[in-house]
Amino acid sequence: MILGLSYLDIIVLALYFGVIVYIGIRSSLKIKKEEDYFLGGRKFGKLFSTFASFGQATSADGPAGVATTTFKNGASGIWSSLLMLFATPLFWITAPWLRRLRITTMGDFYEERYASRKMAATYALVGTIGMMGLLSVGYKAVTTTALAMTGKPETALTATEKLEKEKADRLFELSNENFTYLSQAEKQELTELRQENPRALFSYFSEDVLIWTICFIVLFYTALGGLEAAFYTDLLQGIFIILLSIILIPFAWQAINQQFGGSGMMQALTNLHEQLPESTFEVFGSPATLDFTWYFIIMAALVSGMTVVAQPNQLVTAGAAKSEDAARTGFVTGTFMKRIVTILWGMVGLCAILLYGGKIMNSDFVWGHATTQLLAPLGLGLVGLMLASLMAALMSTADCLMITVSGLIVNNFYKYFYPERSARHYIWAGRISGAIFLIGAAVITTQFDTILQILKFIWEFFVVFVAAFWLGLKWRRANRIAAWCSILLTFLLFYLIPTILPVVFPAMRTDESLTKLTESRIVTRNYEVKEGDLENRKHDIAQWEKLPQSEKDQIKKPEALALGGTNAVDYAMPQQAIFWSKGVSVTKADERYGRGYIYLELYLLDSLGWDLSRNPYALNETIRLGIRLLFPFLVLIFIALATKPDPDDHLKFFYQKMRTRAIDNSTLKNQPVTERLLFPNSNWELYTWNRKDSTGFLLACLVVVLIIGLLYLMVSLGS
Repeated sequence: MILGLSYLDIIVLALYFGVIVYIGIRSSLKIKKEEDYFLGGRKFGKLFSTFASFGQATSADGPAGVATTTFKNGASGIWSSLLMLFATPLFWITAPWLRRLRITTMGDFYEERYASRKMAATYALVGTIGMMGLLSVGYKAVTTTALAMTGKPETALTATEKLEKEKADRLFELSNENFTYLSQAEKQELTELRQENPRALFSYFSEDVLIWTICFIVLFYTALGGLEAAFYTDLLQGIFIILLSIILIPFAWQAINQQFGGSGMMQALTNLHEQLPESTFEVFGSPATLDFTWYFIIMAALVSGMTVVAQPNQLVTAGAAKSEDAARTGFVTGTFMKRIVTILWGMVGLCAILLYGGKIMNSDFVWGHATTQLLAPLGLGLVGLMLASLMAALMSTADCLMITVSGLIVNNFYKYFYPERSARHYIWAGRISGAIFLIGAAVITTQFDTILQILKFIWEFFVVFVAAFWLGLKWRRANRIAAWCSILLTFLLFYLIPTILPVVFPAMRTDESLTKLTESRIVTRNYEVKEGDLENRKHDIAQWEKLPQSEKDQIKKPEALALGGTNAVDYAMPQQAIFWSKGVSVTKADERYGRGYIYLELYLLDSLGWDLSRNPYALNETIRLGIRLLFPFLVLIFIALATKPDPDDHLKFFYQKMRTRAIDNSTLKNQPVTERLLFPNSNWELYTWNRKDSTGFLLACLVVVLIIGLLYLMVSLGS
């Protein structure tokens, strides 16, 4: 063993990294021009487009993140990664549009459609920051899991580490007890330990060292080989990602049967349902995630579906395909692959609840802990394979994002100041800017403790550009002035001003009207009593018996349960912040304190007489997302109608190009205009659908239904 890994694990890791470095060097020898580096010569067919789409959509935060949220919340936690499922059929229609743009970066779209290089440069800078945040999520997930895989044994801990671990074990013990039946002294001890937050895991590696190691490996092979290297490694890494999605499940089922009896998949699933509470298997409306309602899911899917197409990385996978058929087939197929493996990740999380529910304190370590416990005893190098697969998931996203950002910076920002240089000069500028991007993402990663708030911010961030993109594609009346107004006002009102105001006026963070919370609610659910419920109730009764008599008189003794009967469970829904992005905390002086930036739109509604504290948290979030999506569209439409349209000369070529299908990488001059307008005498560029459009869209909708059915099947088998 070396640093927690076997010699065979290390050999597997070394072989994997040797292969991808070789790919980067070979691909670098083929680069002759900018398009070769940034778009791989636009020569990729359906297979490579599929795995490129799968790779850029699937990072290390996928497996580890879904397992974590499922471990914490049950089956409903899977929606943390399934939200985009409902938007996937839309990609069948939009992917060909991205390919027809025939541009190198998404910034080129804003320059070409609105005749504004400054708008393209603005998009490049803002888009780069957004992509840094997106990549930092993956960095965080893979390092957290790697730390869990390389944990020190008890004998290797220092005296200080042993003391901290003892506190962490005590915190975990108290946290797993029913709070109602803890003594006052135990409740006080629990409060103090939560504030101290001791570590339970100590790794041979430093988290920062892991982050920088991964950063420089990705930098080396991607900076050398460009998008071709990224796409070839995406094919290899896509296979590894699928492996990591499958490999843990049979071993988890075997471990469950060894612990609870039986053999085979069905017996393992039966054991899951017999031992875990019924609420664990609720796909919608689990009490643990009751605020994750159907209407919030619909709004979140709409926002993410609209904004994701405007993100810089979406153009790369579609734009690098040799034809629009390859683009749409690869984009949709790769995205659906992500949805299917997401369900497999959720199965790992459900198994982990039963196997490790009383052993893991930090749910971020679930995937790494499961890998070590299930695969290490086999001695087959599978821990090394899992770690390689997990890093592959991160790197398949990192390489695409790096090429995306380097293309943005070079084409839409760098060339603005240094025009008419050689292709070699711009390729090296792309390599350097891509390296800065990777390093910047690593720096951001080291500044955060958790990934959830970063994800939420990035998910909404591109509403700034969403109206200028969609209306620019489909409405000839959209002009440069209206697009600028939509972009700047959205950015100012929803991000810049809300961030600056609390800095300039710090008293806002403690203002009583700004720190109010949603009202507390008690939700009662009736469940059938299972074996696990009986054991938990016996433990609660034993805990009650240990209480001092003075405390027994104030707390009713829990009633015994009968197997197969009904148990009414009360869930106290916590009060949640309404106006602050990072919630409201309580200072030592028992004063509420708003964290993050302020949601001005919700404060305005509350000030106008709509008491948002009476709403469920999910309803407030749904309203906020709806406002952020609708506002930029209303601004652009209103300003466009009130101002003069742009000259028709540059619009004519743009829309002629969008009506001409991209077939087998042919030039625009060799292709006739093929699309027919739905409203030919209007300003709307809406095309009639042909048979391929309609059939593919309907089939994609059918796949959505089948995937939801697969999710229900997964959580119901064995019940």
